[in-house]
Amino acid sequence: MKVLLYAEGLKKIGKSGLGKAIQHQQEALELMHIPYTLNPDDDYDILHINTYFMNSYRLVKKAKKQGKKIVYHAHSTEEDYKDGFVLGHTTSKLFKAWLIKCYRYGDVLITPTPYSKKILESYPGLEHKKIYAISNGISLSFWKKNAQRRRAFRKKYGFQEEDKVIVGIGLYIRRKGIVDFVELAKRLPEYKFIWFGESPLSLATEDVKEAVKTELPNLTFAGYVEKEGIRDALDACDLYFMPTLEETEGIPVIEACAMKCNILIRDIPIFKDWFQDGKDLYKAKDIDGFEEKIRGILEGSLPSLQGKAYYLAEERDIKKVGESLKHVYESVFKKEEDSK
Repeated sequence: MKVLLYAEGLKKIGKSGLGKAIQHQQEALELMHIPYTLNPDDDYDILHINTYFMNSYRLVKKAKKQGKKIVYHAHSTEEDYKDGFVLGHTTSKLFKAWLIKCYRYGDVLITPTPYSKKILESYPGLEHKKIYAISNGISLSFWKKNAQRRRAFRKKYGFQEEDKVIVGIGLYIRRKGIVDFVELAKRLPEYKFIWFGESPLSLATEDVKEAVKTELPNLTFAGYVEKEGIRDALDACDLYFMPTLEETEGIPVIEACAMKCNILIRDIPIFKDWFQDGKDLYKAKDIDGFEEKIRGILEGSLPSLQGKAYYLAEERDIKKVGESLKHVYESVFKKEEDSK
């Protein structure tokens, strides 16, 4: 059994959550000793495809004609697309139709969470598909605290030891909550706000462009950094803040759980069954709620919940992801063998 892991335009999407997910797939397959290739010209038995662009569509059609088994990784939904880039709302129905057209080629679908599985099951044409909810996962052994990182991080970005630092992570898109992040930096000048991640502003909505161009003494846009830089930021910050409006999973919050951060997230449906507000981490619904919770967490009027959500990261360790992927491949491959 040999798997083709395919993602179109990997250089362009490598900085996104999807890029991370594909790296994690490779690591998971290596841990499980599952033979795989990234080259579509190689021989393979199962196509595990991660993208829905035109070359991906052509490859899927070709693989189907050749009798290959297809595992389609459904990372995207209409719901997480429409509040992203410019014209997202205008084109979301077309995008949904295209996703359905692509995903229908899968013998099975994989999606990161039960929440996104439920969304896909509501799409016409996918209601009878076999869909597995498998986290994109994290390498738990990598996300470990280190007492030396706080000082090095603060020196690098010009923060003082007594500064209270709030970290956000994501592309320059409205869905990630970057507009609220900047507004809170304006409201809370006594705290330092730093945002990691970037994407072309030419594709961003006007409110996001305005937010990213905001200049404040307590606001830093650090751009894209490798995972070591994110680990340093989460290790050194006083609060990880995730104001995202919609996710199919949201890997950064899992990383923050692994790093035992103080965490504040937006209270959205995907996190309803993951976390309890005030027990595992803190949630708020809007900017006023965020402001109140941030002050409470950083000034100590709310109890620290550091480490309370570590269990979530443990459940999504890459080894467990590998075991789940192996199960899916074996079930698909067995069907292929039985049909011969």
